[in-house]
Amino acid sequence: MAARCLVVVLGATGTGKSKLALQLGRALGGEILSADSMQVYEGLDIITNKVTPEEQQLCKHHMISFVDPLVSNFTVVEFRNRAVALIEEIFAQNKIPIVVGGTNYYIESLLWKTLIDTKASSQYVSCWNGTMSPQTLTDRKAQLEQLNCQELHLRLTQVDPEMAAKLHPNDKRKVARSLQVFEETGISHTELLRRQQAEVGSGPLSGPLRYPKPCILWLHMDQEVLDKRLSARVDQMLVDGLLTELQDFHRRYNQQKVSENSQDYQHGIFQSIGFKEFHEYLVTEGTCPPETSAILLQNGIQALKQVTQKYARKQNKWIRNRFLKRPGPNVPPVYGLEVKDITDWEESVLKPALQIVSSFLQDKEPAAQPLRIDGETNENRRSHHKCELCNRIIIGDREWEAHIKSKSHRHHLKKRPRDLGAVEMQDHPKLTHRDDLTTEAGDRVVLTAEYDLTQTDRENPVPVAGNDLASTV
Repeated sequence: MAARCLVVVLGATGTGKSKLALQLGRALGGEILSADSMQVYEGLDIITNKVTPEEQQLCKHHMISFVDPLVSNFTVVEFRNRAVALIEEIFAQNKIPIVVGGTNYYIESLLWKTLIDTKASSQYVSCWNGTMSPQTLTDRKAQLEQLNCQELHLRLTQVDPEMAAKLHPNDKRKVARSLQVFEETGISHTELLRRQQAEVGSGPLSGPLRYPKPCILWLHMDQEVLDKRLSARVDQMLVDGLLTELQDFHRRYNQQKVSENSQDYQHGIFQSIGFKEFHEYLVTEGTCPPETSAILLQNGIQALKQVTQKYARKQNKWIRNRFLKRPGPNVPPVYGLEVKDITDWEESVLKPALQIVSSFLQDKEPAAQPLRIDGETNENRRSHHKCELCNRIIIGDREWEAHIKSKSHRHHLKKRPRDLGAVEMQDHPKLTHRDDLTTEAGDRVVLTAEYDLTQTDRENPVPVAGNDLASTV
């Protein structure tokens, strides 16, 4: 009997994830679950790059087109609950569940026990045909997001100061979520995460793996080649009827919102890459000269290409950071499949993928070696830094290092001595820089460093040796 194995196909958009998942499903007798936050909605099939009805006939697909487009707050918790139940059903049939995506936090919710349930975890009702439609339940998180960032962060500071120190005040969604968790459970988000990470098999970033020994495949390709491929894919979308799809969807679901000035491109399917980029073109259709409309259309096409390429980089960055650069006791190995030439797909992608998955099903180690990148084991993703010079809050060690090397920060370092004036510089030859951070253990530490303003190189003030101070708050 084959080992119980969850197969996960990762990769940036445009690398061929859906194609590989379909081939694996047909060859191994599996069923496919889409882990794409936009493909769960009905509509916009072309722009969200859904598999075609014909492809769905070749292998059974799940988690596609089952949420009403007007639902604006379908959550990752809802996705996880539905997907986990489906995975268990597939396992019960002695078949192989193949997750393909897509959306980073959807995949994370399936691989790790990392989400926290609240009493309002179900916001939707299932219709007779299996779709999900809006229900008149209050979404507390959406209510909280109506408050301004400062008030939200202040509230979180009062009930969960540790989490508040880890979240940027402008990260409204995460701050609202932490407040929602506290309000609906009566326990701070920090404490719930602490309990979760205390479970056997947990790591510093999440709880234990949900499924032991998942088989994870990562399709990757040269970024320049991928950029060209994504640009060509947008051109093909236009040939396939993208504009008609956008125009129809806009008339049915968005035109009235625009007329009421209530359009929202931050939630639900309306945040899809490729819809909001054509906003100006769609809202002025038929009301402006053809020349202007043509310009707006080209602007939308170019914006779509640029945003898609940027999103692909973001997806790959997450894979490197989550699986490769931050290894831990509960981080499964990732097997890389380089997509070089579409004509060499079978030899470079399909055959190696089948060999790797077959080894997992036989509970054997694959002949292929998993990818490894030397990680920055001491890096703290949630450290809290305050730059007094720039009046900015920075979250994360890597982000802080990037900030202090940035042009804007160096500009403030260069400008500050001049602001002090010649007389004041004689009285204040040193500048104190304060770094307020929070350790992984939750301790708040204040570091101060003095810069010598009397050095000749004013653009790069020299820290005074031995004057770094540290205090635990």
